[in-house]
Amino acid sequence: MTNRSLSRSQHVVIAGGSGFLGVSLATRLMESGCDVTILSRNRPQPDGNWKFQQWDTRSLGPWMNALDGADALVNLVGRTVDCIKTPDHRDEILRSRVEATRVLGEAMRNIDHPPPVWVQMSTAHIYGDPPKLVCTEASPFGYGLAPDVAKAWEAQFADSITDQQRGVVLRTSFVVGRNRGAGGGALSRLSTITRLGLGGTVGSGQQGMSWIHEQDMNRIFERAIQDATMSGVYIATAPNPVSQQEFMRQLRLSLRIPFGLPATEWMVRLGAHWILRTDPELAIYGRYVIPNRLTDAGFEFEYPELGDALASLR
Repeated sequence: MTNRSLSRSQHVVIAGGSGFLGVSLATRLMESGCDVTILSRNRPQPDGNWKFQQWDTRSLGPWMNALDGADALVNLVGRTVDCIKTPDHRDEILRSRVEATRVLGEAMRNIDHPPPVWVQMSTAHIYGDPPKLVCTEASPFGYGLAPDVAKAWEAQFADSITDQQRGVVLRTSFVVGRNRGAGGGALSRLSTITRLGLGGTVGSGQQGMSWIHEQDMNRIFERAIQDATMSGVYIATAPNPVSQQEFMRQLRLSLRIPFGLPATEWMVRLGAHWILRTDPELAIYGRYVIPNRLTDAGFEFEYPELGDALASLR
């Protein structure tokens, strides 16, 4: 995998680009000299020199013009999983991903010049929550809501991409990065909890936390857009996942918080549901995944170690 940089004046469309990861990527691409259009229901909160095109994520419309003649599409659309998994939320988590991918595929068939590259977000949660197994691209899929959503998402992408397009699927996990005005992702919530003295071991603390620095995530997006040798499914995480216990220890060091109270599983289930209004299983379970295809192809991570990644975000 050779080192390549994006050509200036390339036009990249980011679908679902108004959140933490989309704004981070848009900022990076524009610093590289690209033109960027963000497709989203709502305009991004921070100001930027990107173009903005509103869409409902489910039906064709004038937004398709942004794709016509673009050099690449990056699809990040998906309702956050940081919520209580009510039946309505479960339905929306699935539909938001599958329906947006479907309508993007329909748009490709209704414009004259579809982008030749389609980079599709997916999730490493497709492997489920094995307690100790280290997963690679070749590992079997898991069972439950998140793996089922991921499988449906990727299946829809396979049906939606055209034969003329190069497709790259990125199964990512926990992206650590800065808040540029569009939120800071899961790290913001974890940092708040840690500052309150609650950033300790959850349950056994041995559940896996796979993570990646936003800078490396953006470099993978760039490589996927530019490098014609990239195709198919890649795990997009740092090569050194850690346990939940170790992640929180490193986060406390980064934030200079001397202690973090541990929490049993039942405490997390009560607190996550009634106080944080989120899914306790996001903390109780986890997975260890490693990016075999990227490392085998020679991709070099700027932040392979968690401590360095967190220190860079102080």
